[in-house]
Amino acid sequence: MIHVRLESETDFAGWRKAARTLIGAAVAPRDVVWSVGGAADLFGAGAPLPDDTPVAQFTVPRGFLRLAETAFLHRDRERFGQLYRLLVRLRAEPGLLSIAMDSDVARLEGMAKSVRRDIHKMRAFVRFRQVEVAGAEWFVAWFEPEHHILETNAPFFQRRFAGMKWSILTPEASAHWDGETLTFGPGGTRAEAPADDAMETLWRDYYASIFNPARLKISAMKSEMPVKYWRNLPEAALIAPLIADAERRAGEMIAHAATPAANPRPHRLEKAATDAAPADELEALKAQASGCRACPLWAPATQTVFGEGPADAPVMFVGEQPGDQEDLDGRPFVGPAGRLFDQALQDAGLERARAYVTNAVKHFKFEPRGKRRIHQSPNGAEIRACNMWLAREIALVRPRLVVALGASAAQAVSGRAVRVGESRGRLVPLEGRDALVSVHPSYLLRLPDAETRAREYDRFVADLRLAAPYLAG
Repeated sequence: MIHVRLESETDFAGWRKAARTLIGAAVAPRDVVWSVGGAADLFGAGAPLPDDTPVAQFTVPRGFLRLAETAFLHRDRERFGQLYRLLVRLRAEPGLLSIAMDSDVARLEGMAKSVRRDIHKMRAFVRFRQVEVAGAEWFVAWFEPEHHILETNAPFFQRRFAGMKWSILTPEASAHWDGETLTFGPGGTRAEAPADDAMETLWRDYYASIFNPARLKISAMKSEMPVKYWRNLPEAALIAPLIADAERRAGEMIAHAATPAANPRPHRLEKAATDAAPADELEALKAQASGCRACPLWAPATQTVFGEGPADAPVMFVGEQPGDQEDLDGRPFVGPAGRLFDQALQDAGLERARAYVTNAVKHFKFEPRGKRRIHQSPNGAEIRACNMWLAREIALVRPRLVVALGASAAQAVSGRAVRVGESRGRLVPLEGRDALVSVHPSYLLRLPDAETRAREYDRFVADLRLAAPYLAG
C-alpha cells in the first residue's frame, strides 16, 4: 500500500505530481491511500514512494485537467483516489470523457458541477460590511462555502473590489486584500464578522422594491437563493413578511391595473389649441402618449409612464426608462433609483418640485425571469420611436438646462451615442439651451461596495450642483 500525503485540501499541484509518479511506478488505484496534512490513515500509515521513483511524462485528453481542477475542490474525501482512477483509465481509454454514463465520469462531472455552483453562489451572496481597523476603513464578509473554493474564488473579489481593503472569512480559511497583496490565513467564526452597517437599509429598500408578489414562486426562489445563505444577507429579514403579504399585494396590483386609452392615436400628435396653456398641452400630450404603439414595448408593460413637474420648469431631468415600480405606479423616478435621486437632489441643494422629470423611453423594457421582471436597456430603435414624445416635452416645457442621466438618455437628447464617462460633468450648448450628462442613479445602486458607492455618489451630487444656477435663476 502506497501512502500519498498532500499539503492541503487544495494542493492540486501536489496531487498532479504524485499521480505522475504513481503512474511511473505502475501503482494501481486500489493500492493508494490519500491524505491531507497531518490527517491519520484509518487503515494504516502505508509506505511513501521512494524519492527516486520516475515521474511519468504523458498527455491527457482535452478537458481532463479542467474537470480535475474543478472537482478537486469538492469536499468529498474520496476525490483524490477517484481522479487518479479516472486518469489511469484515460491512458487506456482516451475517449472515456465522452461517455457521460460512465460511473467515474458521471461522478466527477457531478462534483465539478457542484463546485461551480458553489463558486457562483459565493460571488452572488458575499456581503461586505464596513468596519474600522487601526483607524482605517476595512470591509469584512462572512461566507460558509460547501466546498474548498475560497482560494480559487478570491482573485475574482480582488479584481471586482480592487479599490477597497477587505477580508472574507470562512470556517476553514480566510482571504485578505490590503489593496496590494492577496493573502490567505486560518478560518474564523461568524462572530468575527460585523452583522450590520450603514448600507443595510439601502439594500433592504432595494430588495423590497424589486420584489414582485404577482410572480412569487417560493421553490424557485429557494433554489436560486438557498435558505442557508439567508442569515448572512441584509435583505433576508424581509423575505418572510414579503411572502406572507404577497397574496394581498398581488390582489391590489390586479385591482389597480391600468386600462388602455379609449381612443388611442399612436402615430401622430394632435395639434393643441393655440390658446392652451403649457400645462394643458402637457396633459393632452400625456393622454396621447398613453396609447402609443410606435414600438413593441407597450405590449408587456403595464402602462405608459410620462414625465411630471412644472410646465415652466427651468431644468429637465431625463432618465432612461421606467423601472418595475414606475411601471406599476405610472410615475417616473419613484423606485429605488428615484429615492436615491431625490436624496442626491437634496444633498445638491435642489428641489425636485421645481424640476421636470421624465424618461427617454416611456415603457418598461424587461425580461421575465421567474417571478421577477429584469430590466433591459432599450435599443436605438426603441429610443428613436419614443423620441417624438421627449422632443414635444422639451418643446413645451422649454427648460434652460436638460440633464441626461445615463447613456440612453444622452443618446435621446443629443441624437447620437454618448460615452457618459467622457462627457459627464460638462455644460454644453444644445439647440438653444444647455445640456449636461451624468450617470443614472441606478448605476450607483449596482456598485458592488460601499466605498465605491460613496465616492461615485459624491461625484453624482457634484454633477447635480451644476444645475443649481438654473433653478435659482
